[in-house]
Amino acid sequence: MSFKINHFSLLKSIPRKKHRKVIELNLVHLPFIGQDIWTLYELSWLNKNGLPQVSVAKIEINATSVNIIESKSFKIYINSFNQVKFDNYINFIKILQADLTKCAGGEVSIKLFNLDEIQNQKISNFSGYCIDNQNIKIKHYEYNRLLLVNSSKKEIVQESIYSNLFKSNCPITHQPDWASIQIIYTGQAINHNALLSYLISFRNCNEFHEECIERIFNDLETVCKPEKLSVYARYTRRGGIDINPWRSNAVYSPCLIRMARQ
Repeated sequence: MSFKINHFSLLKSIPRKKHRKVIELNLVHLPFIGQDIWTLYELSWLNKNGLPQVSVAKIEINATSVNIIESKSFKIYINSFNQVKFDNYINFIKILQADLTKCAGGEVSIKLFNLDEIQNQKISNFSGYCIDNQNIKIKHYEYNRLLLVNSSKKEIVQESIYSNLFKSNCPITHQPDWASIQIIYTGQAINHNALLSYLISFRNCNEFHEECIERIFNDLETVCKPEKLSVYARYTRRGGIDINPWRSNAVYSPCLIRMARQ
């Protein structure tokens, strides 16, 4: 006996405002714009003849949406379509669009790519200067915003820097979340040693990807006070999904690259 799956019921939402209150963001006028960009590498369904179809999907969720979509539930939701027949992929996208928009409580866009479209995609890295190769001693592996205090110099710069050493932990499973973080800013020069120490202090932090990036943005804006700021993370793939949030208060377009660990 087979049962019809209520696909939407598999999705779990997490209100963004809960964490935003914790880090004391202005909920009425957010200090940033942004998106959460999800790449789905294990997407499959059946065509009308029962032949399996595979695709890679890019999903963009606006940071103004009410909720984060919890990633474990997202994986279960996506896999629930593996044995479902669709007359065409457009009907499949319509269901995904409706369900994800409802769960997020805001704007969601979806695009599917067949494998031929992405077979020549190159492995890339962030543009800018990598701050990882520094001869410093790390003593803090617990989140510490104070590491940024007095880290700015009087010199005004426009700088793009990144680190591949970021790690946080999923607050539900406590499994590690690995990421590369890019920070582009205009303002007083931020000491690279202090910034790297600060990013490493997230190593035992239990927060969702999106929450970490909003905390980093808020800390840099509040403590270092740059005139313009963009923070972008590309997390490693887990369960066939990578999550890549960005937040910015400037004119900014994230580079949609695939990194070595993705």
